[in-house]
Amino acid sequence: MYNLLDDLSIIEASSFVASPTAGLYCAQMGAEVIRVDHKEGGLDYDRYMLTEEGRSLSWENLNRAKKSVALDLRSAEGRELLVELSAKTGNLITNLPEKSFLSHDAVAADRPDLVSVRIMGWHDGRQAMDFTVNAASGYPLMCGPEDWDMETAPPVNQVLPAWDFITGAYCAFALVSAIRHRDRTGEGSELRVPLGDVAIGTVANSGAMAEMLYRGGDRERLGNAIWGAFGRDFRTRDGTRFMVAALTAKQWAGLVKAFDVAEQIAALEEREGVRFADGDRPRFEHRRALFDLFQSRAGSIDWNELERRMGAEGCTFERYRTMHEAANDPVLVGENPLFTRSSGNPSGFEYPATRSFANIPGREAGAPAPAPYLGQHTEEVLATRLGLSSGAIGQLVDRDVARLSDQRP
Repeated sequence: MYNLLDDLSIIEASSFVASPTAGLYCAQMGAEVIRVDHKEGGLDYDRYMLTEEGRSLSWENLNRAKKSVALDLRSAEGRELLVELSAKTGNLITNLPEKSFLSHDAVAADRPDLVSVRIMGWHDGRQAMDFTVNAASGYPLMCGPEDWDMETAPPVNQVLPAWDFITGAYCAFALVSAIRHRDRTGEGSELRVPLGDVAIGTVANSGAMAEMLYRGGDRERLGNAIWGAFGRDFRTRDGTRFMVAALTAKQWAGLVKAFDVAEQIAALEEREGVRFADGDRPRFEHRRALFDLFQSRAGSIDWNELERRMGAEGCTFERYRTMHEAANDPVLVGENPLFTRSSGNPSGFEYPATRSFANIPGREAGAPAPAPYLGQHTEEVLATRLGLSSGAIGQLVDRDVARLSDQRP
């Protein structure tokens, strides 16, 4: 964590992935992020996978470094408290519907310079989630083995909810942009960010939309090959699978030397009338012959030797790991300054947790803070933000409008 945003407070009323991610990234830069949930936990509070104690590891990691307030959001009084908290704070992240009790207008009635960021499904109000917008984007029908029939092959979904995380990051950026605008002009902003627009907009930004329209059809499946460049998975003599990529002349030259295939490459170039060092296009268009050549060579060398050669030549490569292997890898995690062992988690489970992804040379990043217990900061926030006395807060608790920490003995 860095303290670049330590003068910023944000109310977050959200669930699942995209919206909590926006708050998480702000918290990792030092913002005070106050997550407000229903008193029994939001829709994602019990999201799989759960520990034996019933704690969600997903919730725990998406809500690190935040404060937690638990209110009865099904009651008018609880909802009024959330609206008041949002107005007092002036910055709001939510994925509640725009016509809900937490609409921008409802909060801005008491805070005209409110900055709110609202994650939506589709721009026309339809619901969506990562896997459904991904289905609409076309990407799942690009995935799969190259020899699958384009007309009958099934889609292949990606496991990572990428659109959620991209949307969360974009919302954090949008929030800070609107706050900067308010600092200059005094004007508030309502920002609505549809998950579906992030997905289809990214398709456009990547050039893929223009490509499909230009070619008048769909791109073929490529298996694990990289589109438009040289790159694919290969397997060594001792059965290790790895991925290589050569997008620059230096990367290509290093790969040819590491695999010791210069003579075969020269012969292939002479036969096809091309020079593979000239760029991505000849390497991509002749990829099948190149893949056969590199796989034949990889299959005659053990991984340790080939890894040493590729490392010596500055190649771009990586061995395939299971996620369990990755979590235990000393280079990726164990010795990586991004991580530190996190204790004090509500789950009681100690494991590596991330600091900010950004590094600031010369500044100490600080250890990642644990997630709060649900309702851990209810009393503190209601007192400091709304000026409620301990007696008034006690009455809210007695009436079951507010809930204090769900920490168990």
